[in-house]
Amino acid sequence: MKLGIVSAIYDGFTFEEAVENAVQNGCECMEVACWPQGKAERRYAGVSHIDVDNISPEYIAYIKDFCAKKGIEISSLAFYPNTMDGDLQKREANIAHLKKVINMSALLGVNMVTTFIGRDQTKTVEENLELFKEIWPPIIKLAEEKGVKVAIENCPMLFGADQWPGGQNLFTTPRLWRKMFELLPSDNFGINYDPSHFIWQQIDYIKPLYEFREIFHVHFKDIKLFKDKLDDVGIMGYPLDFMSPKLPGLGDVDWGKYVSALTDIGYDGYACIEVEDKAFEGSKQ
Repeated sequence: MKLGIVSAIYDGFTFEEAVENAVQNGCECMEVACWPQGKAERRYAGVSHIDVDNISPEYIAYIKDFCAKKGIEISSLAFYPNTMDGDLQKREANIAHLKKVINMSALLGVNMVTTFIGRDQTKTVEENLELFKEIWPPIIKLAEEKGVKVAIENCPMLFGADQWPGGQNLFTTPRLWRKMFELLPSDNFGINYDPSHFIWQQIDYIKPLYEFREIFHVHFKDIKLFKDKLDDVGIMGYPLDFMSPKLPGLGDVDWGKYVSALTDIGYDGYACIEVEDKAFEGSKQ
């Protein structure tokens, strides 16, 4: 495995500054955030370190050469939108940008994109599966044509009132993974595995590693559950009322078991630390 970092934490850094900081901290790779230019829609989103609208040969060559010179690989291009947003204008814009990210990933020779499935948070799971059957086959077809693997993270995107009641990502549980892989079988459609999201959903985060061989990319992020707060609000409360994202080793993931399981299944790809721990946001190191 190659250890790296998700560049979304480098908000306000240039691409060059983000790469140099990652290298200084011993990273071998970086998952590079590629949101549209403009104001962030949410925390850790809206960051863009590669401009996917600039497909000039000179820009492509510069990105490749800079990474080679610094000795770091791009693990994937990252864009985590809601491609099934109930707002059709937002949905269309998100899908259009995701397709640009897929194209840029191919041009850079990265050949990996990390993203979400999305979800219309006002609709049922069954209704969203129908949306998935409509929206996602053309996206994966493009990825197949470009030779790009699309790795979906298992974050429910359900944290507070603005994402209530259903959350903004359907790709959340092993049962739903099985269903979506059945509906859209493709060697280019897989998983960006993050154990932390299973912790607060009270799902076994080790067992799925042995079942699903479509794991293209993994995250190293931790979650800390606060039992006293969970006892107060219950599992139907807003998740951020009873848990908090933490750096690896500071939460409830058993990292020995997690990494051991990854080695058991022969995973030798990219593992990127996703920093969302508010306790460390004040430091640029």
